[in-house]
Amino acid sequence: QVQLVESGGGLVQAGGSLRLSCVASGRTFMSYAIGWFRQAPGKEREFVAAISWSGGSTYYRDSVKGRFTISRDNAKNTVYLQMNTLKLEDTAVYYCAADRNYDRISKRAETWGQGTQVNVSS
Repeated sequence: QVQLVESGGGLVQAGGSLRLSCVASGRTFMSYAIGWFRQAPGKEREFVAAISWSGGSTYYRDSVKGRFTISRDNAKNTVYLQMNTLKLEDTAVYYCAADRNYDRISKRAETWGQGTQVNVSS
């Protein structure tokens, strides 16, 4: 099993950019699809984006398509979430998660990180 640690969150003005990183420990990182999720205050956690173990397949929730890009560097055991043109409604705690099944990762995941806070200001 892998352990996940997120970083890169912070405060940014609307329209700005941030890049989140999710670093995994463990030798089986390449066995896992990775997803990014977020949870805003008072709301349920929601799926944001996912990437297959090879990086060859990705998908996104509609509200971030064209603004967010998920990528991975398996040599560094790291998955990134590049977030551009940030909006106030992107404010949330962002979590990365790992699962061996890419097709189900938007619904469930085996392992979760602790999260990183993203605040978008006007």
